[in-house]
Amino acid sequence: MDNYIGISKEEALAETQRFIVKVYSWMSFALLITGGVAMWTAMHVDIVRMIVQNQILFFGLIIGEFLMVGYLVGWIQKMSAQTATLVFVLYSVLNGLTFSVIFLLYTAASIASTFFITAGTFAVMSAYGYFTKSDLTRWGNLLFMGLIGVIIASVVNMFFHSPALYWFTTYAGILIFVGLTAYDTQKIKKMNVIGNEGTEEDKKEAIVGALVLYLDFINLFLLLLRLFGRRR
Repeated sequence: MDNYIGISKEEALAETQRFIVKVYSWMSFALLITGGVAMWTAMHVDIVRMIVQNQILFFGLIIGEFLMVGYLVGWIQKMSAQTATLVFVLYSVLNGLTFSVIFLLYTAASIASTFFITAGTFAVMSAYGYFTKSDLTRWGNLLFMGLIGVIIASVVNMFFHSPALYWFTTYAGILIFVGLTAYDTQKIKKMNVIGNEGTEEDKKEAIVGALVLYLDFINLFLLLLRLFGRRR
Protein backbone atom coordinates (compact mmCIF):
# COMPACT_ATOMS: atom_id res chain seq x y z
CA MET A 1 0.00 0.00 0.00
CA ASP A 2 1.34 3.45 -0.94
CA ASN A 3 2.02 5.88 1.88
CA TYR A 4 2.16 9.66 1.94
CA ILE A 5 4.08 11.04 4.90
CA GLY A 6 3.16 8.06 7.02
CA ILE A 7 -0.50 7.75 6.05
CA SER A 8 -2.25 5.30 3.76
CA LYS A 9 -3.31 5.98 0.18
CA GLU A 10 -6.98 5.94 1.24
CA GLU A 11 -6.34 8.50 3.97
CA ALA A 12 -4.39 10.68 1.52
CA LEU A 13 -7.27 10.53 -0.96
CA ALA A 14 -9.77 11.50 1.73
CA GLU A 15 -7.57 14.42 2.80
CA THR A 16 -7.30 15.61 -0.80
CA GLN A 17 -11.07 15.44 -1.17
CA ARG A 18 -11.54 17.52 1.99
CA PHE A 19 -9.03 20.05 0.66
CA ILE A 20 -10.93 20.35 -2.65
CA VAL A 21 -14.18 20.84 -0.72
CA LYS A 22 -12.55 23.73 1.17
CA VAL A 23 -11.34 25.27 -2.09
CA TYR A 24 -14.79 25.12 -3.67
CA SER A 25 -16.44 26.36 -0.49
CA TRP A 26 -14.27 29.47 -0.46
CA MET A 27 -14.77 29.98 -4.20
CA SER A 28 -18.55 29.68 -3.83
CA PHE A 29 -18.53 32.03 -0.84
CA ALA A 30 -16.61 34.64 -2.87
CA LEU A 31 -19.04 34.29 -5.79
CA LEU A 32 -21.98 34.79 -3.42
CA ILE A 33 -20.35 37.94 -2.04
CA THR A 34 -19.64 39.28 -5.53
CA GLY A 35 -23.14 38.52 -6.75
CA GLY A 36 -24.79 39.92 -3.62
CA VAL A 37 -22.77 43.15 -3.70
CA ALA A 38 -23.40 43.55 -7.45
CA MET A 39 -27.18 43.12 -7.07
CA TRP A 40 -27.35 45.39 -4.03
CA THR A 41 -25.34 48.09 -5.82
CA ALA A 42 -27.44 47.72 -9.00
CA MET A 43 -30.57 48.49 -6.95
CA HIS A 44 -29.01 51.84 -6.03
CA VAL A 45 -28.82 53.50 -9.41
CA ASP A 46 -27.05 56.58 -8.07
CA ILE A 47 -24.13 54.46 -6.87
CA VAL A 48 -23.85 52.64 -10.21
CA ARG A 49 -23.93 55.91 -12.12
CA MET A 50 -21.24 57.32 -9.85
CA ILE A 51 -19.04 54.29 -10.60
CA VAL A 52 -19.65 54.54 -14.35
CA GLN A 53 -19.38 58.31 -14.70
CA ASN A 54 -16.43 58.82 -12.38
CA GLN A 55 -13.53 57.34 -14.34
CA ILE A 56 -11.10 57.89 -11.47
CA LEU A 57 -13.33 55.83 -9.17
CA PHE A 58 -14.00 53.11 -11.76
CA PHE A 59 -10.37 52.62 -12.73
CA GLY A 60 -9.39 52.97 -9.10
CA LEU A 61 -11.57 49.94 -8.33
CA ILE A 62 -10.04 48.00 -11.24
CA ILE A 63 -6.49 48.84 -10.18
CA GLY A 64 -7.35 47.96 -6.59
CA GLU A 65 -8.54 44.54 -7.72
CA PHE A 66 -5.33 43.88 -9.66
CA LEU A 67 -3.23 44.97 -6.69
CA MET A 68 -5.13 42.66 -4.34
CA VAL A 69 -4.69 39.66 -6.64
CA GLY A 70 -0.99 40.43 -7.02
CA TYR A 71 -0.59 40.90 -3.28
CA LEU A 72 -2.43 37.70 -2.46
CA VAL A 73 -0.52 35.56 -4.95
CA GLY A 74 2.89 37.17 -4.54
CA TRP A 75 2.96 37.53 -0.76
CA ILE A 76 0.85 34.59 0.36
CA GLN A 77 3.82 32.90 2.06
CA LYS A 78 4.53 35.97 4.20
CA MET A 79 0.97 36.60 5.41
CA SER A 80 -1.24 34.79 7.86
CA ALA A 81 -4.20 32.69 6.75
CA GLN A 82 -6.50 35.26 8.35
CA THR A 83 -4.97 38.09 6.30
CA ALA A 84 -5.18 36.03 3.09
CA THR A 85 -8.84 35.35 3.79
CA LEU A 86 -9.54 39.03 4.44
CA VAL A 87 -7.84 40.12 1.20
CA PHE A 88 -9.77 37.48 -0.76
CA VAL A 89 -13.10 38.62 0.70
CA LEU A 90 -12.31 42.30 0.07
CA TYR A 91 -11.38 41.46 -3.51
CA SER A 92 -14.73 39.74 -4.05
CA VAL A 93 -16.49 42.84 -2.65
CA LEU A 94 -14.64 45.18 -5.04
CA ASN A 95 -15.48 42.85 -7.92
CA GLY A 96 -19.13 43.08 -6.92
CA LEU A 97 -19.02 46.87 -7.12
CA THR A 98 -17.59 46.84 -10.65
CA PHE A 99 -19.90 44.00 -11.72
CA SER A 100 -22.94 46.08 -10.83
CA VAL A 101 -22.43 47.86 -14.16
CA ILE A 102 -23.55 44.78 -16.12
CA PHE A 103 -27.04 45.16 -14.66
CA LEU A 104 -27.28 48.44 -16.56
CA LEU A 105 -26.18 46.81 -19.80
CA TYR A 106 -27.97 43.45 -19.76
CA THR A 107 -31.37 42.17 -18.64
CA ALA A 108 -31.53 40.37 -15.31
CA ALA A 109 -32.98 37.27 -16.99
CA SER A 110 -30.08 36.95 -19.43
CA ILE A 111 -27.55 37.51 -16.63
CA ALA A 112 -29.19 34.72 -14.61
CA SER A 113 -29.35 32.29 -17.55
CA THR A 114 -25.72 33.01 -18.46
CA PHE A 115 -24.72 32.36 -14.86
CA PHE A 116 -26.30 28.89 -14.96
CA ILE A 117 -24.69 28.15 -18.33
CA THR A 118 -21.34 29.18 -16.85
CA ALA A 119 -21.91 27.09 -13.71
CA GLY A 120 -22.77 24.00 -15.76
CA THR A 121 -19.78 24.38 -18.07
CA PHE A 122 -17.47 25.08 -15.15
CA ALA A 123 -18.72 22.03 -13.22
CA VAL A 124 -18.20 19.67 -16.16
CA MET A 125 -14.68 20.90 -16.95
CA SER A 126 -13.65 21.04 -13.30
CA ALA A 127 -14.85 17.46 -12.80
CA TYR A 128 -12.84 16.43 -15.87
CA GLY A 129 -9.73 18.11 -14.47
CA TYR A 130 -10.19 16.39 -11.12
CA PHE A 131 -10.86 12.85 -12.35
CA THR A 132 -8.80 12.59 -15.55
CA LYS A 133 -5.63 10.53 -15.44
CA SER A 134 -4.09 12.59 -18.26
CA ASP A 135 -1.44 15.16 -17.42
CA LEU A 136 -2.83 18.56 -18.47
CA THR A 137 0.45 20.44 -17.98
CA ARG A 138 0.96 20.86 -21.73
CA TRP A 139 -2.58 22.21 -21.97
CA GLY A 140 -1.75 24.78 -19.32
CA ASN A 141 1.28 26.10 -21.19
CA LEU A 142 -0.63 26.45 -24.47
CA LEU A 143 -3.67 27.99 -22.79
CA PHE A 144 -1.52 30.52 -20.96
CA MET A 145 0.13 31.61 -24.20
CA GLY A 146 -3.30 31.84 -25.81
CA LEU A 147 -4.54 33.96 -22.92
CA ILE A 148 -1.66 36.39 -23.35
CA GLY A 149 -2.54 36.65 -27.05
CA VAL A 150 -6.21 37.34 -26.27
CA ILE A 151 -5.28 40.03 -23.74
CA ILE A 152 -3.00 41.77 -26.24
CA ALA A 153 -5.66 41.53 -28.99
CA SER A 154 -8.29 42.95 -26.62
CA VAL A 155 -6.07 45.92 -25.73
CA VAL A 156 -5.37 46.58 -29.43
CA ASN A 157 -9.10 46.43 -30.18
CA MET A 158 -9.75 49.17 -27.64
CA PHE A 159 -8.26 51.50 -30.25
CA PHE A 160 -9.46 49.86 -33.49
CA HIS A 161 -12.98 48.81 -32.41
CA SER A 162 -13.04 45.90 -34.86
CA PRO A 163 -16.21 43.72 -34.57
CA ALA A 164 -14.32 40.78 -36.10
CA LEU A 165 -11.52 41.02 -33.54
CA TYR A 166 -14.07 41.48 -30.75
CA TRP A 167 -15.82 38.22 -31.60
CA PHE A 168 -12.52 36.42 -32.20
CA THR A 169 -11.31 37.32 -28.70
CA THR A 170 -14.71 36.33 -27.29
CA TYR A 171 -14.75 32.81 -28.76
CA ALA A 172 -11.04 32.29 -28.19
CA GLY A 173 -11.37 33.49 -24.61
CA ILE A 174 -14.25 31.11 -23.91
CA LEU A 175 -12.25 28.15 -25.19
CA ILE A 176 -9.21 29.22 -23.18
CA PHE A 177 -11.07 29.57 -19.87
CA VAL A 178 -12.96 26.34 -20.42
CA GLY A 179 -9.59 24.62 -20.79
CA LEU A 180 -8.04 26.53 -17.87
CA THR A 181 -10.85 25.38 -15.59
CA ALA A 182 -9.83 21.75 -16.14
CA TYR A 183 -6.09 22.50 -15.97
CA ASP A 184 -6.32 24.65 -12.81
CA THR A 185 -8.49 22.06 -11.04
CA GLN A 186 -5.88 19.39 -11.67
CA LYS A 187 -3.07 21.73 -10.60
CA ILE A 188 -4.88 22.64 -7.37
CA LYS A 189 -5.49 18.96 -6.64
CA LYS A 190 -1.77 18.25 -7.07
CA MET A 191 -0.58 21.25 -5.05
CA ASN A 192 -2.26 20.00 -1.88
CA VAL A 193 0.42 18.92 0.58
CA ILE A 194 -0.67 15.66 2.18
CA GLY A 195 -0.22 15.66 5.94
CA ASN A 196 -0.59 19.38 6.65
CA GLU A 197 -4.39 19.43 6.99
CA GLY A 198 -5.60 22.14 9.35
CA THR A 199 -2.33 24.08 9.35
CA GLU A 200 -1.85 27.72 8.31
CA GLU A 201 -0.26 26.56 5.06
CA ASP A 202 -3.23 24.33 4.29
CA LYS A 203 -5.66 27.22 4.80
CA LYS A 204 -3.60 29.52 2.57
CA GLU A 205 -3.35 26.86 -0.13
CA ALA A 206 -7.15 26.61 -0.10
CA ILE A 207 -7.53 30.39 -0.46
CA VAL A 208 -5.11 30.55 -3.41
CA GLY A 209 -6.85 27.62 -5.08
CA ALA A 210 -10.24 29.30 -4.55
CA LEU A 211 -8.91 32.54 -6.07
CA VAL A 212 -7.66 30.77 -9.20
CA LEU A 213 -10.97 28.98 -9.80
CA TYR A 214 -12.93 32.13 -8.93
CA LEU A 215 -11.04 34.03 -11.64
CA ASP A 216 -11.68 31.24 -14.16
CA PHE A 217 -15.40 31.31 -13.37
CA ILE A 218 -15.72 35.11 -13.49
CA ASN A 219 -13.87 35.48 -16.78
CA LEU A 220 -15.82 32.63 -18.38
CA PHE A 221 -19.07 34.22 -17.22
CA LEU A 222 -18.18 37.63 -18.67
CA LEU A 223 -17.22 36.12 -22.03
CA LEU A 224 -20.37 33.99 -22.22
CA LEU A 225 -22.39 37.09 -21.34
CA ARG A 226 -21.16 38.64 -24.60
CA LEU A 227 -22.84 35.74 -26.42
CA PHE A 228 -25.99 35.15 -24.41
CA GLY A 229 -26.61 38.49 -22.70
CA ARG A 230 -29.55 40.53 -23.99
CA ARG A 231 -28.86 44.23 -23.84
CA ARG A 232 -31.37 46.60 -22.35
